[in-house]
Amino acid sequence: MTISINKAIMQRAILAAVIFALGVSSFSSLAQTYPYKPIRLIVPFAAGGSTDVLARVVGQKLSQKLGQQIIVDNRAGAGGTIGTEIAAKAVPDGYTLVVGTTSTLAINESLYHKLNYDISRDFAPITLLAKGPFVLMVTPSLPVTTLKDLIDYAKANPGKLSIASSGNGTSVHLSAELFKIVAGIPQVAHVPYKGGGPAGFALMAGEVQMMINDLPPAIGPIRSGKLRALAVADAKRTQLLPDVPTFAEAGLPGYESLSWFGLLAPATTLAAVISTLNTVTVNILRDDPDIKERFVALGVDPFGSTPAELTRYARAEARKWADVIRRANIRIEE
Repeated sequence: MTISINKAIMQRAILAAVIFALGVSSFSSLAQTYPYKPIRLIVPFAAGGSTDVLARVVGQKLSQKLGQQIIVDNRAGAGGTIGTEIAAKAVPDGYTLVVGTTSTLAINESLYHKLNYDISRDFAPITLLAKGPFVLMVTPSLPVTTLKDLIDYAKANPGKLSIASSGNGTSVHLSAELFKIVAGIPQVAHVPYKGGGPAGFALMAGEVQMMINDLPPAIGPIRSGKLRALAVADAKRTQLLPDVPTFAEAGLPGYESLSWFGLLAPATTLAAVISTLNTVTVNILRDDPDIKERFVALGVDPFGSTPAELTRYARAEARKWADVIRRANIRIEE
């Protein structure tokens, strides 16, 4: 009886080993033939915005290099959490990717208490796609021409200034709160609007006096004189506004706020697939002059990184914005 039982156990072990070997072989074959069908690229925001435009530019280039269609799938809502959750729960076969942003990769985990996914656990990073600075703008009717003028005016007139944002908990809102903390002007009131468009119109109309926003929607009003740019929130100036100083140059070192984007896949996606996507995407970002031109028009610079570099950057940003959320006591009703 003991011999029969041992024999049966051995047979099952051999069968399991054969099945495992076949599975490894099939996964290896999958990695070698990847991709053999269209790839879905989830954008967790509405069509037409900066994230969507950037994703479509990258998707077009990836399609050309990989020989498969890249289908952009806009799944907007709840600050990007809806589309990000869909990506987190997708089959990890390399045929569902997602574009992450400052909000979805660094802010939302501290802002929302009931997220149905975990950025560190549920995603495999591929590469950091791009970075671009925010810009501080004021209405021309405000009697200031420099960043120092603005800070001095705010301190001399507590409670008289307001700063607009595209909504509570957005990267625009948190950029404003960080500015108030670093500049030491807590009395400036935050006024949230339902989107960047309404906030920008309110600023131009003089309903609010200042706003810190990403570059694309700001360039036109700044160049036309409808808004006055005082500083860009990066370590270097932007070629789109070469005459506008950085915050450090304008006298406020320690303030930086960037709009950034990463490419990710669901966790447990094959390492060989991640490597393929990383290599192709980074080569596009670094070597394709068309990408450079089109990204600059969006107010960002193409980047390209290893998966590990994207992870480290996202974690550093998450710590930074978690501190701002805590200090500004920002809460989102869920």
